[in-house]
Amino acid sequence: MFKFLIILNLFLSYAFAQDKQYVDLGAKIIDIDNTKLLSVQFRNTKKWHTYWKNPGDAGLEIKFKFFLNGEMIKLKPYPWPAPKRYIEQGNMWAYGYADDYAMFFDTTDTLKNKTLKIVGEWLVCKDICIPGTRTIEFKVNSELNGEFNSFIADSKLIENFKTLPYVHNNYQKIKFFLNKAEGDSLNLFYMIENASADQIKEKTNIVTPYHAFPFDYKHEEVFIDAKNKIIYGRFAIDWDGVYEEPVWNLPTDGEFKNPVKANFLLQYPKDERAKIIETEFSQFSLNEQSALTKILSTLKPLDLDAKSSKTSLNDTPTGFWTFILFAFLGGLILNLMPCVLPVISLKLFGLILHSDESKKSILKHNLFYTLGVVTTFIVLAMVVHFLKANGEIIGWGFQLQSPGFVFLMMSVIFLMALNMLGLFEFITPGGRSFGNKELKKGFTGDFTSGVLATILSTPCSAPFLGTALPFAFSTTSLNLYLIFISIGLGLAFPFILTGIFPVTVKFLPRPGAWMDKLKKFLGLTLLLTVIWLYDVLFSIVDNSTSGIYVNTFLVLVFFAFYFRANISKKLFPNIIAFSLPLLMLPHLFNNFQVVPMDSMAKAKSSTGSLVFANWSPQMMDEIRKNHDNTFIYFTAKWCITCKVNEKLIIASDDFKELVKNNKMGLLVGDWTQRDDRITEFLAEHNLAGVPAYFILKKDGTLISLGETLSVDKVKKHL
Repeated sequence: MFKFLIILNLFLSYAFAQDKQYVDLGAKIIDIDNTKLLSVQFRNTKKWHTYWKNPGDAGLEIKFKFFLNGEMIKLKPYPWPAPKRYIEQGNMWAYGYADDYAMFFDTTDTLKNKTLKIVGEWLVCKDICIPGTRTIEFKVNSELNGEFNSFIADSKLIENFKTLPYVHNNYQKIKFFLNKAEGDSLNLFYMIENASADQIKEKTNIVTPYHAFPFDYKHEEVFIDAKNKIIYGRFAIDWDGVYEEPVWNLPTDGEFKNPVKANFLLQYPKDERAKIIETEFSQFSLNEQSALTKILSTLKPLDLDAKSSKTSLNDTPTGFWTFILFAFLGGLILNLMPCVLPVISLKLFGLILHSDESKKSILKHNLFYTLGVVTTFIVLAMVVHFLKANGEIIGWGFQLQSPGFVFLMMSVIFLMALNMLGLFEFITPGGRSFGNKELKKGFTGDFTSGVLATILSTPCSAPFLGTALPFAFSTTSLNLYLIFISIGLGLAFPFILTGIFPVTVKFLPRPGAWMDKLKKFLGLTLLLTVIWLYDVLFSIVDNSTSGIYVNTFLVLVFFAFYFRANISKKLFPNIIAFSLPLLMLPHLFNNFQVVPMDSMAKAKSSTGSLVFANWSPQMMDEIRKNHDNTFIYFTAKWCITCKVNEKLIIASDDFKELVKNNKMGLLVGDWTQRDDRITEFLAEHNLAGVPAYFILKKDGTLISLGETLSVDKVKKHL
């Protein structure tokens, strides 16, 4: 199975990446302080990053070639923009860029009245890495002006240029020390006095080293003393001289024959321009247990990525197997969620019907149900992989944001309800035809039951899933498949147990006449599920344009089966009866008009007597300026857990009193329809779906409450 998934992952990665541009390239000669500069502009697809001059543990730096009328030329570059740090799969650190950014080069008069060609090469990464290259060219006029596909405004280019790092060799606030470590390795220490942790940038090294052969820098470790006054940093360094020919051994006396030049980018404090510190080391201390080593052993490292949204395989204390366990437990708990109960009830009904069969037959039925569950989760993982590979932002339950999918599910469950109510018979998920004692090999029905159980479970969030799913949506594609398979095995686990230990089936009541009444009751529960999906559908599409078509379609489907069961079984009249709803389908889909995201309408959304304003990033910025305590929650029409929490907690008198006493603002984000702003916000806070709850405190601190809620939990964080 693992080999299959690896091959599938590689195939999909290659297939989905074809003909997809993840980096756009542009250029413009711009006048900055009366100097003509060439700006080479990049625009990365959202969530994809390219690499800095030192790419980190892996990757390739961006490269340029310039041609003037076909001949290669060199243009003097300015320092590259300061990079961000990206934690990739396997705790690999990368330094690079996302979104829009620009590199700058000097121009010369030789460019005038000639064609300048720029060839850019890069490696762009997200969950997969794709090499890219693009060639652009444009005519430079006699005024030394010209551009091609410039997409960054001049004012922004000027701002970017004036924030480029600059060389500052006399910066006295930072000191570097080089010490011997174990074997052929060194430790680089730095110390910043009169410092503050508040001035450290998120997702960014304090010190980022440039390449300096034969130093091979590892990850930056940052510490701060108890008084918040001194920042200490450490890099482990492998000595790559041992791979040279002839071998360049690490000096045993601590003296370098030739000084090693080592330059560093300092991004501290965060409200100042980054500085390039040029240094060279002629020697290193031979004392492995230096005073700095002893000091750092008493301090706790700072977690510079505490607010990072990405969770990688090895940069979390829980570890990969804990995520697998959480996924399994979350899937197991989904069996108790109201959204999946109708289908689980059908499967239990089937177990009762099979209770008098052989152990082998019971095991086979349950394994086919498990196969349906796991196969559907694999298909979901493939869809997620496809969307991620194409730069889409998605979360748990994304398929219920599609009106076509919701309508399909509603139709399938409506047909199942008609079957349970006796209008027609087919092999049910239980494996028999109702009202018939003859056993039929209904393994297709078992498989179908597993498929439906999976699809209906995805609107639900359960304990443990809130931890496993963000990892699944942010990790590699192979791990995505493994997490989804684990959820599927958890969902199917009760039936795996009954298959392995069929004696448990004996505790269920024996088949009898009472089952006909139970069958009709289960049909009613399926109709209630149809009503729920109907409500979900018309929170996505405009009821005024498509409601009549959906209603007519359902009535015609009912009439067709009623006609066959109670009026006539002749072929020709039945063809006409069943053709009518099928002929409706093109008109129905053509009239699915998505409801516009009307913020004014949403602003009046309410729960009980509480009125919530519509969430948006701009609204959060306004609240931060006003220094108000604010409760924020994200919900969706198809999220039953959300609705239960709204009814039992948010609409409760205790919660209303808490809001009143603390003068809390209230924001709600509706994720019923696709909204990339909400998806991205949730992902940034390590959440994959709804419900999700937050508190924005007066001082601007945002606290994530996760997917579970209680009044005491809100009160505690206030």
